[in-house]
Amino acid sequence: MAPVAAATRWRLLLVLSAAGLGAAGAPQPPNILLLLMDDMGWGDLGIYGEPSRETPNLDRMAAEGMLFPSFYSANPLCSPSRAALLTGRLPIRNGFYTTNRHARNAYTPQEIVGGIPDQEHVLPELLKEAGYVSKIVGKWHLGHRPQFHPLKHGFDEWFGSPNCHFGPYDNRARPNIPVYRDWEMVGRYYEEFPINLKTGEANLTQVYLQEALDFIKRQQAAQRPFFLYWAIDATHAPVYASRPFLGTSQRGRYGDAVREIDNSVGKILSLLQDLRISENTFVFFTSDNGAALISAPNQGGSNGPFLCGKQTTFEGGMREPAIAWWPGRIPAGRVSHQLGSIMDLFTTSLSLAGLAPPSDRVIDGLDLLPAMLGGQLTDRPIFYYRGDTLMAVTLGQYKAHFWTWTNSWEEFRQGIDFCPGQNVSGVTTHTQEEHTKLPLIFHLGRDPGERFPLSFASTEYLDVLQRVTPVVQQHQKTLVPGQPQLNVCDRAVMNWAPPGCEKLGKCLTPPESTPKKCSWPH
Repeated sequence: MAPVAAATRWRLLLVLSAAGLGAAGAPQPPNILLLLMDDMGWGDLGIYGEPSRETPNLDRMAAEGMLFPSFYSANPLCSPSRAALLTGRLPIRNGFYTTNRHARNAYTPQEIVGGIPDQEHVLPELLKEAGYVSKIVGKWHLGHRPQFHPLKHGFDEWFGSPNCHFGPYDNRARPNIPVYRDWEMVGRYYEEFPINLKTGEANLTQVYLQEALDFIKRQQAAQRPFFLYWAIDATHAPVYASRPFLGTSQRGRYGDAVREIDNSVGKILSLLQDLRISENTFVFFTSDNGAALISAPNQGGSNGPFLCGKQTTFEGGMREPAIAWWPGRIPAGRVSHQLGSIMDLFTTSLSLAGLAPPSDRVIDGLDLLPAMLGGQLTDRPIFYYRGDTLMAVTLGQYKAHFWTWTNSWEEFRQGIDFCPGQNVSGVTTHTQEEHTKLPLIFHLGRDPGERFPLSFASTEYLDVLQRVTPVVQQHQKTLVPGQPQLNVCDRAVMNWAPPGCEKLGKCLTPPESTPKKCSWPH
């Protein structure tokens, strides 16, 4: 890794030395904050055109930093996109997919026994080499069994849950989902951490905010570089907000959640400035997948001009809001038209730390620092996977669909609709339609809503097909899928419980000599 690592470290030293950071001859690498939202849509921020303009802090973050209008998730669902962020690899490579059925999405609810494989290099593990202290706040979603615990994959601290805040459950057939501080379970959603489904009131965003602020203060006092992964979930249905924000948005309960998130991001950025570490802290804001239109309008966001939403590989399912902020380094008020991916945050974070990405495997993420610091653009494809299937690819301004599908007729007839009000004949189909011989091709600059496919007979179509075909063939020829982690559902795995806890994990009143809490086994 010598030439690449040397070049990376040298570039970083030049950047940091110019800023006068750190002790003489030993600049400290920048702190890294990745702010990952849950089901937040591209069109949810004022800077992206949301008409109520209720995100002043995020809009200011963009004005002081760089906006990425063409930034993508690696999957239209929570778990696989989070695995991609932390490994820099497509879910088809890191195992976060299912082969149970063709082109099916999958994630890690309580019944899934899979999770992040030990052989994957997770970002906080690698950052340890550069002396980083790492914390995850919020939703992990990469497996709930002991071997998948965040602290076994490089994080030093965790406050949050292995799954989403679904519920409440009956605590007999299925327990409410636990919340952990490091290895210790400190409560459960709807119990110690209440969520009022009728009113939408919950104090979780404030709890997650305080965890972030406290961590930043502690690491600054200790003069240690830190990595904070703030993975909160207030915009995932059932959406919630604390009492001061309820009823304050023109957009209803979902807007209340967005307003509280915006306020929280503002407080995080203000703390960095108050501590005088903003110029040595890289912050990136994005979402794990597009807005869940199935939950709209009351509990879902906006994907702006794009087609469909979460669960689909149309633009609304995978194009995300994205803002980079690093005062004094990233030029203020810029817009980058670099095609970006959530996987790039892995490679970019390593570059910030002066580390090279692993050389023993394919890394799909790019280093975005050349785009952020120097305005350089790199040609690269964006691959859209749904489960085990390559659905589409974007190259430049063109997107080619090899398969189209929203959701099944059975689901649709039951009222489940991933594209409400957005029917495009021959595109938003309720059966899986194959286009591998003649892909549907759209020009996303002229047609961001994917409504007008290019004519098969046009010169433009043939030219694009000649460009796209070898890119896809090379990708598929060299692809080595990982062992699928999301195939097996087994409710019996929930029957494990530590001493002092009943069979399904709900804490009982234990003997006096036993702490009244259940812990995640090491």
